[in-house]
Formats: sequence, structure tokens, C-alpha cells
Amino acid sequence: MITKWIGRGVVVLLALTSLAACNSKEKDTAEGGKDGKGKGGPAPIKDYPVLTVRPDTVTLYQDYPATIQGQQNIEIRPKIDGFIEAIYVDEGALVKKGQRLFHINAPQYEQEVRTARAGIKTAEANVAAARMGVAKVQPLVERNIISKYQLEGAQYTLQANLAALAQARAALVNAETNLGYTNIVSPVDGLVGTIPNRIGSLVSSTSADPLTTVSSISNVYAYFSLSEKALLDFIRRRPGNTFKEKLAKVPNVRLVLADGSLYPLTGRVETAIGQINTETGTSSFRATFPNPQGFLRSGSSGSVRTLRPLDNVLIIPQSATYELQGKRFAYVLGRDTAAHAVAITTVPTPDGDSFVVQQGLKAGQQVIVEGVGGLKEGTKIRPKPVKSAKREVAGRI
Repeated sequence: MITKWIGRGVVVLLALTSLAACNSKEKDTAEGGKDGKGKGGPAPIKDYPVLTVRPDTVTLYQDYPATIQGQQNIEIRPKIDGFIEAIYVDEGALVKKGQRLFHINAPQYEQEVRTARAGIKTAEANVAAARMGVAKVQPLVERNIISKYQLEGAQYTLQANLAALAQARAALVNAETNLGYTNIVSPVDGLVGTIPNRIGSLVSSTSADPLTTVSSISNVYAYFSLSEKALLDFIRRRPGNTFKEKLAKVPNVRLVLADGSLYPLTGRVETAIGQINTETGTSSFRATFPNPQGFLRSGSSGSVRTLRPLDNVLIIPQSATYELQGKRFAYVLGRDTAAHAVAITTVPTPDGDSFVVQQGLKAGQQVIVEGVGGLKEGTKIRPKPVKSAKREVAGRI
């Protein structure tokens, strides 16, 4: 009986031992145990894209809101009073220098021309009579028949009539000039603006509104402004002793049109006020763009894009960085294929894609460009090289 109970106890003990061994094996299998794949072993190595940082040539740019004006924006005003009799152009038309725009009906000036011409005829007749008088008196004086004073008197009469003739001719020129003002022509090649008056309207030189405007748009001006801080930065960074010399070193600029497209021709920043507007805190600049086809119109808007080519600079994607306590960091791949955080100094770009690295990185280093949020110092990775492309990035003038 005792032997029977002992046998049963051995069987139970063996069963419990086997169950404990199975549980221990399952736990070791789940946690990694002694095989090094679970708890207590290294984490699995993941793939991360890395970029080898190399010196590159890039172009920084900055866009400044601008207003566009024609090189000449001339108001066309009448010089005489009268009624508009004819309008020879339409609004928005391209005109040439000397092309007729308006005709003003002013009959008084036509009458002045006729009167002046009649005055010339009278003056010419008086001159002819005075010449005859001199010719008649001169031989009598030579024969001592009459006094020489009579000859001098005849000569003075001739001179007076010659002066009257000259005055009559001047009056005719003045009358013809006034009559010429009835035909108004374009002073330059350009584009006709709005025409507020119509045929029959009474106009004068004192009218508040001009007859129209003609904008010379073979070249256009794009006016833009820099803040006081940007102006100081511009003065410090540009070579040259004078402001004019610094402007001469500014590369050609581009014009971004209202629809976001780029105007195909480049322009030059030719002048700047240089003084700070106390109301806006900005300084005005003017860029000149050629406009041979008249594509740009006076009064339109856009943005002047200033370009700044740079050599031997390092550029990394913004996705390769993270911020901690007000500082920016990037992960650099070490020789041990582990990620190591380094502090960097960057210039952010308005396009939101890249950073220009000023300090913290060296050429030849490999930077992890994606997934940096899940990395820790010393994390082993499997690098996957990626390539970068040259492009324009935002910057300052």
C-alpha cells in the first residue's frame, strides 16, 4: 500500500516537473531567452536613408512684393480750351511717338492764323512802300536837291516796317503753334490708358482729369521694399565702398508674376532710396525689366525674386533635423554605424523643404534624412544612401 502511494507521488512529481519545464521553455521562447533574440539581446537593426553631405553650388532666393510701373507714365493734357472733336485711339492701344490721339475743336485759333497771315501781307506791303520811299529820296539827296535828313527819315520808316513784318511773322508762328495744340499726339511709344472724356466734351488745361495717359513700357520698373534689418544685412554683406558700388554687385533678379509664374527675362536692381521710411520702416528699391513685347503692364503686381549664388555650402532636408530646447540637431552616422546627434546652425527656407547649414556639419559626413524622431543616441542602423539634387532655395538679397 505504501509502495503504491509512493509510485503515484513520483508520477505526479514528474508531471509537475515536465509542465514547469514546458512553461519555462515557452517563456524563454517568447522573451528570447538564451538564444539572444529577445529580452537582454540587441534590438533589431533597421534601414535608414542617409545623405552624404558634400559642398555644392546653390542659389538662395527671396521674394519681395512689388508694384510694376512703366518707365514713363505720362499724363496727356490739353494746352488749349475747346471741345473734343475726334478720338483716334482706343483704351489699351499701343501707340508710337508722334501718333495722333485727339483733335480739339477750337475755331478761334484758326481765325488767329488767318488774321496773322493777313497781318503779314499788310506788313510786307508797308515794307515795299518804305523801300520805294528810300529809293525815291536817295538820288535827290545825292544831287543835293533835298536834305539828307529826309533820306534818314525814309530809312527809319523802312526799318520800322521791317520790324512790323517780323512781328507779324512771329504772330503767325504763335497762332500756328496754338492751332497745332488742337491735334494732340503721343510724346512717346507706349500704351494708352483710360479715356474719361468722349467726343463733344469740353476740356481745358485746368481740367482735373487728363485726357488719358500713355505708359512707355518698353522697360518697366518694379518697386519693392526691404525692412531696416534686411537693409543693414544687405549693406554689410555686399562688397563695395559706396551704396552704388554695392548695388552694382547685386546679381540679376527675376520677376514672379501674379499667377506665380516666372517672367522669362531678368532685371537689374539699379537704384535704391537708401533712407528708411519712418511710417513703414522700410527702404525702397527699384528693379528695371526689359519688356520688348509689352507683356508687362503698368499698375500690375508681382514679386521681385533676388538671387544669391553660393559656392561650397551644405544643404540638408528639414526632415533630417529635429529641435530640442531651442536648438536644432541632426543625426550623423558614425564609423560604428550608429546614429550620433550633433548640434547645427541653419538658415530656414520659406519653401519649408531644406536648411542651409552654417555650422555643425562637415563635408563627407553622412546624415540620416528620415525617421530621426524615432532614433536615440547610439542607435545602430543599416544605412541606405540617397542622392541630393541642385535647386534654388530661399534666402536673402
